[in-house]
Amino acid sequence: MARIGDLLAAGRTFSFEFSPPKTAQASMSLGRTIAELAPLAPSFVSVTYGAGGSTREHTRDTVLWVKKETHIPPMAHLTCVGHTRAEIESIIGTYAGAGIENVLALAGDPPKEAGDVRPSDYRYATDLIEHVKELAPMSIGVAAHPEVHPRSESRESDRRHLATKLQAADFAVTQFFFEAVHYRRLVDELAALGVTKPVIPGIMPVTNLAQVERMAQLSGAAFPGWLREKLERAGSPDDVRRAGVEAATELCAELLADGVPGLHFYTLNKSTATREIYAQLGLPVA
Repeated sequence: MARIGDLLAAGRTFSFEFSPPKTAQASMSLGRTIAELAPLAPSFVSVTYGAGGSTREHTRDTVLWVKKETHIPPMAHLTCVGHTRAEIESIIGTYAGAGIENVLALAGDPPKEAGDVRPSDYRYATDLIEHVKELAPMSIGVAAHPEVHPRSESRESDRRHLATKLQAADFAVTQFFFEAVHYRRLVDELAALGVTKPVIPGIMPVTNLAQVERMAQLSGAAFPGWLREKLERAGSPDDVRRAGVEAATELCAELLADGVPGLHFYTLNKSTATREIYAQLGLPVA
């Protein structure tokens, strides 16, 4: 059983996200990271997609490598931006032929350079979801932003759009956040719209303050003052990492106590913080 929708129906999932490597050295590094995380027995791993489909081939190759070389079910990210229907048909055909059963359907970000813009046949993630469903029996996830997508017109429109996506998809994975109240509010707002599909919270351990603050700003996630103060007091890089892992562990414990359907860790292609959180939570390790 490798379909994420089925895994969620059977119980709580624990999963990791990676970015596709672009060099031979980065590929070796990611291979070591996956080997270090394998004893944690993840339910699945996901592989991201660059803005405008810029990492298309790297994502595909990484997903196929995970499927072939490990026992971990992979989930491939796909974006509307920069894809024609014919291209998606080719990509899904490759994945289905390799036995890959999971995709995360995203609207996607436009490329940073205007000259890199590729044609797209999709306007919304729901268009992509419906097309993928026509092509193969994939388990399809979508993205959710607990603190609202930065390009949304309003909180209400953001939630309506997410509810529409979830009616077509099997589950959602959230952008990272630092306080459980944001996740609880999201789930409550979806329930008020009649949507009860699983929403997996995304966890980002802060191991580098400046780096994660930039990422939070881009994603629309509030970086709470108490966390910034905690990290600034830490001093050395090792102390910052320990403080960040402690804060992430406390968030995970709170979410698990709430009965969340799973936890999805944004690893930044590193294993140490995730392994430390597992240890502090007392989660089983093979």
